[in-house]
Amino acid sequence: MAPDAHCRYNSVFVFVKNPAQGMLKRFIDRLRGRRAAAPPSVKKARIIAAGRHGITRQRISSAAVKVLEGLQGKSYQAYLVGGGVRDLLLGLTPKDFDVATNATPEQVRALFRNARIIGRRFRLVHVLFGRETIEVATFRAHHEQDDSRNTTNAQGMIVRDNVYGLIEEDAERRDFTVNALYYDIAADAIHDYVGGVSDLEARLLRLIGHPETRYREDPVRMLRAIRFAAKLDFDIEEHTAAPLLRLAPLLDGVSPHRLADEVDKLLGSGHAETVLALLEEHGLLHHLFPNLHLNDASRHLILATAQSTDARLRIGKGINPAFFYAALLWQSVQVRSHQLHDHGTPLVPALQQAIQQVIQHQMTRTALTRVLAMTLREIWEMQPRLQNPDIRRVDEMLQSPRFRAGFDFLVLREQSGESTGQMGQWWQRYQDANSDERQALQDEVLAARRQPGNDAPKRRRRAPRKRKPA
Repeated sequence: MAPDAHCRYNSVFVFVKNPAQGMLKRFIDRLRGRRAAAPPSVKKARIIAAGRHGITRQRISSAAVKVLEGLQGKSYQAYLVGGGVRDLLLGLTPKDFDVATNATPEQVRALFRNARIIGRRFRLVHVLFGRETIEVATFRAHHEQDDSRNTTNAQGMIVRDNVYGLIEEDAERRDFTVNALYYDIAADAIHDYVGGVSDLEARLLRLIGHPETRYREDPVRMLRAIRFAAKLDFDIEEHTAAPLLRLAPLLDGVSPHRLADEVDKLLGSGHAETVLALLEEHGLLHHLFPNLHLNDASRHLILATAQSTDARLRIGKGINPAFFYAALLWQSVQVRSHQLHDHGTPLVPALQQAIQQVIQHQMTRTALTRVLAMTLREIWEMQPRLQNPDIRRVDEMLQSPRFRAGFDFLVLREQSGESTGQMGQWWQRYQDANSDERQALQDEVLAARRQPGNDAPKRRRRAPRKRKPA
């Protein structure tokens, strides 16, 4: 029997669920001892037909095309889904392409020799094509609390979710409407079950389902809302934004490794300035950086770092996440260092202890790799050495592998209004100088230290070692 269809302007609404298919699924579930899933509330899709959406095969990764056609060639349903479809519709170039299918992970792996199953909480298949990875997910269904294939904790967070279902159910299980659009490469058509196309046209980010429930299922969705709103320049829909401030403490229960990954995405999105403003506006920032001290000085430094980071990404340059952490937590290091010094700890040990304590506390929220933590420590420890250099070792400091990061950080501190004795400018001149000019610059620093009222720390001469009597 042909599906019922109703035409409206350039769209077609089609009832896509086959009752016989649902009966067969429930019968198989009973044979396997599974509890039948609740029927989805969405039963029809808006179909955006060929020629009316602007997506062409040429704009899709050849690897994604191979996966889609490989699955469809074996009579599986397979759709391009998520951010790839969203970005194509917005005229952007997707960073990656994801595929949704009714094939199980085992069936996908059997079909592609270059595939591997990953994940426990959410089983996926990665199909590898050189440096490109196509992520393939099986359609997810509504879950039941007593279903052994999924588990939620006491806060309602899903800690395992491998209940498979139909495409209609999968659409309802996705996070935002604009990420729940399915592109069928064979029919050259988009399937929209949740109003994602309308929200895309309105530049609106809307969570699917009841916002509080969805955030409790996965608190990281709050961070994804911020990232997508900043990246796409979308407004966050009223009901989607309303619970953020109240539910922000849920982030405290998320794995530090998972939060670290999300922070890298947020700060490396190319829209860090907007991201930070939204995180603070919705009460999320301090749950990512519990040590954060915000005042005029730290705000200026963080803003300057965000602008510099975004500018580097716009021209295709890489960024070091340690640099951003250094800016965000520098004020915390200074506050703690001053506290330790006021209680009698000498200046250098006070700074070293403050750095260690701030890093350890931050690692309870976002896991830092050993290399990142070491780089962070070196950037901070280099600041007093750059501000008050040992003139005999300035050329040696220039050769340090961490000099550039420490120097760039010093310049940002200077540009943000922090008092550095203008040593950022001095180091810039020193790098550009010839040997005679460098000697003059060294003499300039020594002369400044001899000026009355100069409060730079004076280096004590080491007393000559006494010889033992013969």
